[in-house]
Amino acid sequence: MRKIAACVLACWLSTVAVANVPDVVPELTAAQIIEKNVAARGGLEAWRKIQSMVWVGHIERPNANAPSLPYVLEQKRPNKTRFQIKSQNQVWVRIYDGTHGWKLRPARNVMPVVEQYTAEELRSAQNGQESFGGPLMDYQAKGIAVALDGVDDVEGHKAYRLSVKFPSGASNHVWVDAETFLEVKYDRQSRSASGQSGTVSVYYRNYGTIEGLQMPLMIESGADTAKATDKMVIDKVLLNPPLEEQIFARPSVPGRPNAASVNMVAPQSIRKPPSTPTSLPGSNPRIFTGSGVAH
Repeated sequence: MRKIAACVLACWLSTVAVANVPDVVPELTAAQIIEKNVAARGGLEAWRKIQSMVWVGHIERPNANAPSLPYVLEQKRPNKTRFQIKSQNQVWVRIYDGTHGWKLRPARNVMPVVEQYTAEELRSAQNGQESFGGPLMDYQAKGIAVALDGVDDVEGHKAYRLSVKFPSGASNHVWVDAETFLEVKYDRQSRSASGQSGTVSVYYRNYGTIEGLQMPLMIESGADTAKATDKMVIDKVLLNPPLEEQIFARPSVPGRPNAASVNMVAPQSIRKPPSTPTSLPGSNPRIFTGSGVAH
């Protein structure tokens, strides 16, 4: 009887084990997964033609006093960013020129304050996680090493888990859907104000086609936690606009020397390109709404 019971138990355990094994997915190398990912995103050559990009949108914060915060994100190769967000008629700006980073924040009843990036913020900016297609796009040229770690279930879909190591030494994970080969999730390291380190899960949602390029039009942070999530919604995209180098310089505060003057523009609008834009041949700047319609 004990032998029969043991046999039944063994069979049950094996059934459970089989049930917990992910559905069979194609056996691919990390390089093959990335190749399919790049093709699904529109192709490497098409992405290389994008020398600058502007996102205009809003951030949804369910528990904040201002649940919708308008923003503008300006990016220019090789790794320059300017992020501007407006809340309650005040503007915050974060700038990275490829080497140095600054934060401009309003201060009550006094002039705005400019601070340098912390060491942690610099490392994050150097990784350039969001710029020009993400870390998998042209990863070798960026000096990024990628390895296949396994296959996971991500919100009911099988996804390849890739380990991504940046030149800075930081390591993250990126998940690529096993069917669409689009990125669906990545984990990034974070550090609280008290210095405690942790991991934040970020989800890519609502992919749309913009002049042949696949881009997520919503980026959600912390979707695998019990807390309310922040959603970065991209309402408009401007491809290859002429962005002046000056906007990526250290922001100035009136009356304080040694800083380039950077115009504070309301996030609801985009800087208008000059009448004769210096964009790439055949790639005139175009604005796209979140539905993929050009304006």
